[in-house]
Amino acid sequence: MDTLQAIIIAIVEGLTEYLPISSTAHMIFTQQIMGIPDDNFFKIFALCIQFGAILAVVFLYWRKFFDFSKWQFYVKLVFAVIPALILGYLFDDYIDNVLEKPIPISIVLIVGGIILLFIDKFFKNPVVFKEKEISIKSAIIIGFWQCLAMMPGTSRSAASIIGGMQQKLSREVAAEFSFFLAVPTMLAVTVYSIFVKTWDKHTNPMKGYELILSSSEHTILFILGNIIAFIVAIIAIKSFVNLIKKYGFKPWGFYRIFAGIALLIYFSVKN
Repeated sequence: MDTLQAIIIAIVEGLTEYLPISSTAHMIFTQQIMGIPDDNFFKIFALCIQFGAILAVVFLYWRKFFDFSKWQFYVKLVFAVIPALILGYLFDDYIDNVLEKPIPISIVLIVGGIILLFIDKFFKNPVVFKEKEISIKSAIIIGFWQCLAMMPGTSRSAASIIGGMQQKLSREVAAEFSFFLAVPTMLAVTVYSIFVKTWDKHTNPMKGYELILSSSEHTILFILGNIIAFIVAIIAIKSFVNLIKKYGFKPWGFYRIFAGIALLIYFSVKN
């Protein structure tokens, strides 16, 4: 992967991480179309530039994250992230295998799009209009909804937002809680990928940080990718909140369907 390819992947990550269209699917499709080698560095790069996207949420909502007097906020996030931590660890190998199969991901993209077309009709009459009104029980349930995104193409933000609306959160509050929940979730993914997981177990086992530091090129691309993902994610988050207030989820549903069909045709012909 060269510098230009790394920049494009980071832009894709920043744009799509907080939109209900699956950042993982878009990065995989971009990688396949650009012919980027599916090696371990690309995999850890695609996972860990999410750290830049994490910082974008913390930057935009810094008053929320650093108001330690409201400890209930942190408790909700802790309980909400537990399902993803457990199931993510148990299904890590399965997720890695699915990431190499673009056709099933394209199908999931289409199915998710169809669901988004009708989601506003499914969950009407919200009763929760502020984050402080979210109960711990609702936070845990939203956390389980988020786990649906372990199937690449689903979209972590879409799953957690739908979970929030199912728990009677307004669209705006559900979207914001999805942003907040992304911080511990993606932080855990980043830490696990860099410091815990052993990559290439059978031939040349390495920890993630060893892979990143194995060459100056890898290190520079990793840092550059996180910086770009951070900047682009700030723009995407601000835009998404405004768009979801005005138009709901239908535009994202149509986008997922058209993109999924186009990519399904592309990869079917290619294979």
